[in-house]
Amino acid sequence: MTATTPRRAHTAGSATILLMASSLLSGGLALIRIRYVNALFGAGIAQDAYRAAFTLPDLINYFLIGGAASISLITILNRYRESGDDAGGDHALSVILTTMLVVLGAGVLLGEIFAPQYVWLANKGFRSDPARAALCASLTRLILPAQLFFFIGSVMSSRLQVRKIFLYQAFTPLIYNGGIIAGAFFLHNVVVFGKPLGIYSLAVGVLAGVILGSALLNTLGAFRTGLRYHPIVDFKAPAFLDWLKLSLPLMIGVSLVMFDGIFLKYFASVATGGITLIGNAKDLFNAPFNVIGPAAGAASLPFFASLYQQRREFDFSASVGRSVSRLFAVGLLVSAWMIALAPWLMDLFKGGKFNRADVLTVTTLFQILAITLPIWAVQGIYARAFYAASDTRTPAITGTLITIASIPMYWLLFNARGLTGLAIASDIGILIQTTALAILLHRKRLASLLHLEYPELARSLLAAIIAYIAAIGLVRTLPPATTHTGDILTIAAGTAAWAIAALIILVVARSKLPAQLLRRKAS
Repeated sequence: MTATTPRRAHTAGSATILLMASSLLSGGLALIRIRYVNALFGAGIAQDAYRAAFTLPDLINYFLIGGAASISLITILNRYRESGDDAGGDHALSVILTTMLVVLGAGVLLGEIFAPQYVWLANKGFRSDPARAALCASLTRLILPAQLFFFIGSVMSSRLQVRKIFLYQAFTPLIYNGGIIAGAFFLHNVVVFGKPLGIYSLAVGVLAGVILGSALLNTLGAFRTGLRYHPIVDFKAPAFLDWLKLSLPLMIGVSLVMFDGIFLKYFASVATGGITLIGNAKDLFNAPFNVIGPAAGAASLPFFASLYQQRREFDFSASVGRSVSRLFAVGLLVSAWMIALAPWLMDLFKGGKFNRADVLTVTTLFQILAITLPIWAVQGIYARAFYAASDTRTPAITGTLITIASIPMYWLLFNARGLTGLAIASDIGILIQTTALAILLHRKRLASLLHLEYPELARSLLAAIIAYIAAIGLVRTLPPATTHTGDILTIAAGTAAWAIAALIILVVARSKLPAQLLRRKAS
């Protein structure tokens, strides 16, 4: 390795800590949001419609942008940065942002027009429930414009990430979640046209959170770093064509990471409350996942891209293997904690219109999903390794084939086991996709499977198993929790047993993980 590697690694480590801290705070806000929304609306028509209303906006973003604002654009801007051509990078950003806003604006307009038809197509159960369908179409139309501001924020964030500036990105999810909570709290009972806003208050909060937290905040940050932006619409500009070449596979390809949620909503919509129940399990599963997964992935992409563009193939492969190993190891431990304490964790969300039966269903789904926490976490690292190497085609083709092949599996398991079957299908699907990406990276000699830290993974698996046994063994000796205070005390006791047992096993097994985590925290 070169002399610059420790400095770069330190920068990536610091960025990861910042983003993880932000994600932790945002995750806390997200839990408050889930608890509050559940209490207000329960598992019924209103929340089903609200959750389903995100599908079309997310699809438009996915197919017209393909994630390129935070992936392909980082790769392109990093080339200009490495060559010292900041003016060229700003010109490329201006062309891509302005031109794609025109395209995205047209997509949003079409979405507004055909929202009812899409809602009917994408939610099987809504076809016989006009109330949910009409409400979902209205909410969809209100949320759709948020994609324009999300794209602006993503482009501006890409410029900041290339410069290893993650402060603004760290605040984005905080403001987003805060916007939804504020919308529900302040606008829920506001009367408009003779009726309270109700569930529409959440959509207003979404729009406000994206405008302020994504578009405005990141734009201010980009201009503070000296960005020179000029509105340019040019579909033939070399910078735009370069961006399109990298992004097109992402735009036309599909990924199970995206379509898993679509499949879940489609089948779960058959029963009133089904989308809300499986959605709650997914959201609560994503709370720790969003801390240890995307945060590390976002910080690693510029680092991986820099190594690849410097033709440091060995360092690139070793860095990917090291990142995957550490993230998977932490994921194993967190997964054990989630599964052991799920009944008490989920019980904290009982209240208002969200009853005991709803909590029991969500608990079962949550435990099934939690098994694959480590896999969901590392799939983002593997995908970003391809993107850093300017290969968007391979993950796009792979994801498309796996997604299409997974449809019968979701259908069969749903018909056999209902919502439980959907959770199992989600686990199997992400396992197949992540394994495929890892093997393809190895075969392309980008990231060797030999660089995975197998002894560390074995130590972490052993620690996770023992920690699970310690946590579940202790909490079962405690008196049954009948209040939220009791739940919290049980969770605290179980967490202490889990942490102590995990630490002892890791230390006795001479794992490097505790020291690595402490070193990252100190940095």
